[in-house]
Amino acid sequence: MTIRRLPETLINQIAAGEVVERPAAAVKELVENAIDAGATRIDVLVRDGGRTAITIIDDGSGMSAADLALAVERHATSKLPDGDLEAVATLGFRGEALPSIGAVSRLTLTSRQRGADSAWAITVEGGAVGAVVPAAHPQGTRVEVRDLFYAVPARLKFLKAPRTEQDHIEDVLQRLAMAHPEIAFSFTAGEGGKAALRYAAGQGDLLDVRLGRLAAVLGRDFGDSAVAVNGARDGMSLTGFVGLPTFNRPTSREQYLYVNGRPVRDKLLFGAVRGAYGDLMPRDRHPALVLFLELPGCEVDVNVHPAKTEVRFRDGQSVRGLMVGAIRQALAGAGPAVAPSVSGAALDVLAPRPAPTPSTTSGGYRPSYGGGGYGGGGYGAGYSQPPPPVPRGLAESSFAWQAPLTPAGRPMTPEADTAQPPPEPAAFPLGVARAQLHNTYIVAETAEGVVLVDQHAAHERLVYEKLKTALLDGARALPAQGLLMPEVVEVGDGAARRLLARADELSRLGLGLESFGVGAVLVREVPALLGQADVKALVRDLADQLAELDDAPALRDRLDEVCASIACHGSVRAGRVLSAEEMNALLRQMEQMPHSGQCSHGRPTYVELRKADLERLFERR
Repeated sequence: MTIRRLPETLINQIAAGEVVERPAAAVKELVENAIDAGATRIDVLVRDGGRTAITIIDDGSGMSAADLALAVERHATSKLPDGDLEAVATLGFRGEALPSIGAVSRLTLTSRQRGADSAWAITVEGGAVGAVVPAAHPQGTRVEVRDLFYAVPARLKFLKAPRTEQDHIEDVLQRLAMAHPEIAFSFTAGEGGKAALRYAAGQGDLLDVRLGRLAAVLGRDFGDSAVAVNGARDGMSLTGFVGLPTFNRPTSREQYLYVNGRPVRDKLLFGAVRGAYGDLMPRDRHPALVLFLELPGCEVDVNVHPAKTEVRFRDGQSVRGLMVGAIRQALAGAGPAVAPSVSGAALDVLAPRPAPTPSTTSGGYRPSYGGGGYGGGGYGAGYSQPPPPVPRGLAESSFAWQAPLTPAGRPMTPEADTAQPPPEPAAFPLGVARAQLHNTYIVAETAEGVVLVDQHAAHERLVYEKLKTALLDGARALPAQGLLMPEVVEVGDGAARRLLARADELSRLGLGLESFGVGAVLVREVPALLGQADVKALVRDLADQLAELDDAPALRDRLDEVCASIACHGSVRAGRVLSAEEMNALLRQMEQMPHSGQCSHGRPTYVELRKADLERLFERR
């Protein structure tokens, strides 16, 4: 077969297939050009999902007649003045976008340079370049793309429905708008339609402006549930906002990552995010965040992919370390405020349902919600006579019910000793314990409402953090406590071998194991932090984990998972009755411990019901 040189038109169409895979890709390239041109306002208009027409107008620096002629030629760019790929400081630099778009559409460029007295225009149809002609236009550039892919009809078959293509365009614009809050953006779909997106240019402090733009794009919930990230290392900096662990999503769609202002989807960065949230969130949930990584151009290669959505780092481990450390520090600084408030749909679930109307044959009284309210007359809807009197002994019964919450040997009675008044809820973020429900949940009163705490999940997080801190604090092993009666645990021959092979490392965690025949181990010591732990369940779970971690060179490589298992089995179990002192001690430790809003498996440890939520439940507002 004879080798021949491809025609220039076909070369451009092939290049277009790499750069312009759908209308959203064309919009991305053209909007990035406008940003590089210093625009303060960018308007995007599309019809038929971008298939029929795409128009982008900006007020940037504009182009001269000579620049217009060069702009539609391949590999012509103003963004590499020194020809150094390591000095890329703009979003676009390849010089392929405009000629590639012009090769598969009818492209018209109209531009007026800053300070010039006239504008110029040029057209490209299916790769055929027209002449530069005078035109009327204010300062800036107008790019019109009509009949996208008309020159390559096969590509049209792969486009989705107009609404789908429009959604992709919106996503592209939102990603760029979040990175540039100083620029005003608008997006209009359909001829004469209303703006689907409109973001005003922000002014003032960059942090406030950026948070305002993120809240406008991602919603107020993100703004209320995000904490600022600010970290630096070895000439790199990481800024942005990360959502609290309780503000999570089923997919990673709301994770927006930027490298030197360029939106990217990089595996290393997504992996760093998963590592930072590893023990704060369930495995099937994903955090919402927007992060901006800045580093010298020589430390990152942005020329990996034609669409410039992938990058390659010279020192990926340093980048990962910076991200994990900065995110964890930001979340730890949030304190105990990482637990969710009960609101929205949750309040609807809690709201009472209308009760059946009172029976006239039974002679009893049944309460009914609705009707008289607080200011109405009579005894409320559903009642024809006063409710029955409160039965005798109710007060005494209530004091007897609360007796377990009082200090040992001091039963609570109406005449209880008042020499030591109870602490005020306003003095503590998580309030003061008032009751225990189902021997599982602690009810605490705060200055702003009520907090419900899962005692097992909360104590699990405290033990987990103490284990990690003790192990990372120095080279010595964790304190261990000997068992009065050593525990024999049958785990099977293979599991026993794995446990005994790691016996030295487990001893540093405070777990003392010895061989006890075939398929069994003898437990002589457990970590002192655990107190009364379920030794058999703990050892069996660790055996299962070691089967998965068998290739790891050391347990320290997977410290988080091992500590999580130990903490789970050594925590206060659901069903255990706690005294008031124990409950308040747990609350005070939660207030001091980082990440106390989630257990080591990522589940919430407490939820808050504010006064406004209570008033809404009882229809007071």
